Amino acid sequence: MSNRAVCREASHAGSWYSASGSQLNAQLEGWLSQAQSTIRPARAIIAPHAGYTYCGACAAHAYKQVDPSITRRVFILGPSHHVPLSRCALSPADIYRTPLYDLRIDQKVYADLWKTGLFERMTLQTDEDEHSIEMHLPYTAKAMESHKDEFSIVPVLVGALSESKEQEYGKLLSKYLADPSNLFIISSDFCHWGQRFRYTYYDESQGEIYRSIEHLDKMGMGIIEQLDPMSFTNYLKKYRNTICGRHPIGVLLNAVAELRKSGLEMNFTFLNYAQSTGSGVQFSPPHLIPVERERDKG
Repeated sequence: MSNRAVCREASHAGSWYSASGSQLNAQLEGWLSQAQSTIRPARAIIAPHAGYTYCGACAAHAYKQVDPSITRRVFILGPSHHVPLSRCALSPADIYRTPLYDLRIDQKVYADLWKTGLFERMTLQTDEDEHSIEMHLPYTAKAMESHKDEFSIVPVLVGALSESKEQEYGKLLSKYLADPSNLFIISSDFCHWGQRFRYTYYDESQGEIYRSIEHLDKMGMGIIEQLDPMSFTNYLKKYRNTICGRHPIGVLLNAVAELRKSGLEMNFTFLNYAQSTGSGVQFSPPHLIPVERERDKG
């Protein structure tokens, strides 16, 4: 039996972002240099997963809040785009490759998560087809480069969870969120608008379509900032906003709600919002960046 490490290749490098380590590094440094470190250190961030041409500059506002000196483990929760999934799934890989350097999966945490019986195992093909987690790997590597040998990652593919399952996974992960050495990255674009996405909600009182989309998204952003999972669920039921990372966001909100029961307060603030426009009236997902941090330590 071979003990050789299983590696997930950087399958979207060369298309969704540069496959050249030096070019990618320069791009990330450029975007990060334009962002402000305002509420560092972040305990959790929400950042987009579109191609870097569209969202690289926006994502920098979130990653600028990461403090590599205290972060030892990075949880990355991304939605499943290609396979039906009603639970959460873990990767079969040991190593995630990036054009910058390889990232190591925390097998101890994976083993603990496996023991709960709540997780499925995705195939390597499913893992490499999916972009929602991969798009955060280069930024994670860049943000953590000063301590690159001192941290591990915990990638989790999140399925179309019911409200009760979001609560269950939130409760399970809350103990990890409570640890200041853990960072949570929630992978999500916001409104996907147009016939391609079967979503054409338009509030004409807001003016042009992009204004209506922005109003809808910022309404959701305000609700997320309240850190109340039920309010977010009700917003989604009412407006059906096509937030592709709504289930990872729901898991995070439920994890925060669980911590609040024990008196740990957390604050969530949106730092940036941007839209990416496709051809005609087709809108690609807008991108927004919230950052969450601990407010009180005791």
